[in-house]
Amino acid sequence: MGLSILSALFCACSYKQNQVLFEGNTVKNDSLSGRVNTVDYKIQPQDILQVRNLQNMKYIVDDAAGSGSTAQATAAETAAGQGYQVQRNGTVALPMLGRVSVGGLTREEAAAKIETLYRKSIIKDPIIEVKLINLKVTVFGEVRSPGNYQLVNDRTSLVEILGQAGGLTDKANEQQIKIVRGSNTGPQTYVINLREVSSLTNPVTVLQNHDIIYVGQNKRAIRNDKLQNITTLMQPALLLMNTALIIYTLSNK
Repeated sequence: MGLSILSALFCACSYKQNQVLFEGNTVKNDSLSGRVNTVDYKIQPQDILQVRNLQNMKYIVDDAAGSGSTAQATAAETAAGQGYQVQRNGTVALPMLGRVSVGGLTREEAAAKIETLYRKSIIKDPIIEVKLINLKVTVFGEVRSPGNYQLVNDRTSLVEILGQAGGLTDKANEQQIKIVRGSNTGPQTYVINLREVSSLTNPVTVLQNHDIIYVGQNKRAIRNDKLQNITTLMQPALLLMNTALIIYTLSNK
């Protein structure tokens, strides 16, 4: 019985604990306009780049590869997604080029630089596409598929990621979508109200690497959970009272 009560108490507190994680340093939706930096992401050490020549829809490594079974094996590997990691000094090692400095560049700037280098003597009329494949956000709370989601596009919006997460559940509070952003030492929490049309164009909803998105419960769901928790807590006491009543009744016969 003691374990049942402790379990019920833990369930009753779990939602409140999640809420506490996202309290403090909160910026309301109506105060965000013109205050959020939306500068394009700059490539950093440890980022993973996907480099592709759109002229033949193959990854760069295929253009530099030989023929025969080796080339086929290489093509099979790159079909799953060829990645080139940026080193601590901001360079990335690319086939036939060697190390290219891309640290501090945007995706478009890196693509233009790599395209110029390949065009000089290696690939005829290349059209180079560069993607960052390690950028991600974390979504949890009242969504149908919580988890980590990759930021494929340069300006992936909150609505797009929520769509990828299967959308909001019936328990979700669409007026209290929280985005936690920033370093571990000084994160900032933004509250977005999806019922307001203005939130669709709010610059803060353009997601950044390592953003945490939390969807809390609506008032009805919280009320129902509290009622259920109270009922769960009372069940052992009611059972004990019923047992005592039966014993008392039988002893007085």
